[in-house]
Amino acid sequence: MVLLLLLGLLTVCAATPRDLSGKMFTFPQETNTAHVRLTTSRQDLRAVTVCFRSLTELQRDHSFFSLATPSAANDFLIYKTAADDGFHMNARNNFKFFGGQNYKLNTWVSICSTWDAAYGVMQLWIDGKPSSRIFVSSGSNINGPIIIVLGQDQDNHGGGFNAKQSFVGMMSDVHMWDYVVSPHEIQNYAHQFVGFTPGNVLNWRELEFQTVGRVLIEDEQWSIT
Repeated sequence: MVLLLLLGLLTVCAATPRDLSGKMFTFPQETNTAHVRLTTSRQDLRAVTVCFRSLTELQRDHSFFSLATPSAANDFLIYKTAADDGFHMNARNNFKFFGGQNYKLNTWVSICSTWDAAYGVMQLWIDGKPSSRIFVSSGSNINGPIIIVLGQDQDNHGGGFNAKQSFVGMMSDVHMWDYVVSPHEIQNYAHQFVGFTPGNVLNWRELEFQTVGRVLIEDEQWSIT
């Protein structure tokens, strides 16, 4: 009974979409349990754009954004490697390494990734600056049931977490679209202009989510330069 009560205290459900403007998720410790599970009604995706902002001091591998289906644990994954400026980007269980991104520790960084099933090309944007466009996987959509997790890497549908791949830091402004967002809008997002269209799959201003484990919802903290 005590364990059930503790789990209840550590898990917060949002029954209705919540406006998280001015807020951030804080992941304060390395763990194989703490994560945020995001809910969407979209279960067939022929293209994906994901954008978010994050701050961390981690110098090991860690997962930011993990989308899994029963047939593919890494249907769409944004994963930082221990290598300097290195990212593993997955679509439809296939991955490519993206390097040379001028990624900075202990600084708020804007990260966006795009992919479409028709051409199979993936691209990574760091602070509004694009990577090369690289072929990853084409020919099939992402089909549900979809589970989306922040802060952990799903090695199976909804689980298989590894503490050494967990995210420790802060994350904010998570958006997801079912199309490839234009470079102009990605740059507007990166520089916090008002001209970008909020996500139609996930929208930080109308986010339906569940926190599991020690994940805090706090006021945003932005660096003053």
